[in-house]
Amino acid sequence: MKGRWAAGIVPRNFAWIVKDELAVSERPGGYAPHHRRVRRQEEILWLRAQGFTRVVSLLPSSHNLHAYEEYELPFSHFPLPLQGDVRSVLAACYPALFSWLRAGERILLHHEELGERVAGVAAGYLWWAGLLPSAPQAVSAVEHLLRRQMGSAGRSIVAAAAELVPNGPGAAALAERATRQAEPPPLRLATSDEPSAAARARARAHPSAGEAPPAASAAKRPARSRKAAAKAAPEAPEAPASR
Repeated sequence: MKGRWAAGIVPRNFAWIVKDELAVSERPGGYAPHHRRVRRQEEILWLRAQGFTRVVSLLPSSHNLHAYEEYELPFSHFPLPLQGDVRSVLAACYPALFSWLRAGERILLHHEELGERVAGVAAGYLWWAGLLPSAPQAVSAVEHLLRRQMGSAGRSIVAAAAELVPNGPGAAALAERATRQAEPPPLRLATSDEPSAAARARARAHPSAGEAPPAASAAKRPARSRKAAAKAAPEAPEAPASR
């Protein structure tokens, strides 16, 4: 394969969530009636050329899985239900994502289209993994990255992730951060040759008190002062000459 065919085509609405590690897009090849087999092949080729090592599908169906297998692109399937409780899916998906990313994999996460469900799963993961310290920050970050607001469907997925956060890898990091913020600053103990705070305060209030003049200051008096002192002193009488 050469040229454009070898390079492939970027999946629609492709965006990085964690730069060079975790990305999202709509289903390779397009969604529902817009899906095209040729485009799907080109987008899978692009993913392989860009070093992606795994595709994670959140589709409730098994669509596209056979195509990933055909092009020897590893994949995992976590069917996210359109209605009902999603906690069991998130509880299986998040640890797997964390393990793969720690191992150095590059992953594409997708649903039928790039909508609130993918955004909610991505924001929940950022919070669960400790990459962001709170749900509002995770939601805001994903909204910024995808350039779209997250509605109630996506936020409900983030809310479901809240029950998983205390047992996630980010819980220890958050607890450590909170402990550091609560600890008082370490005390700085004075050494034996260091003046106390009270002594320093007295020295500032009375600069001349308690401070002896330097020993060398007398030797540095001007010569004129020494001559004046010599003139003021009485002359000693001459000793009589001995016979």
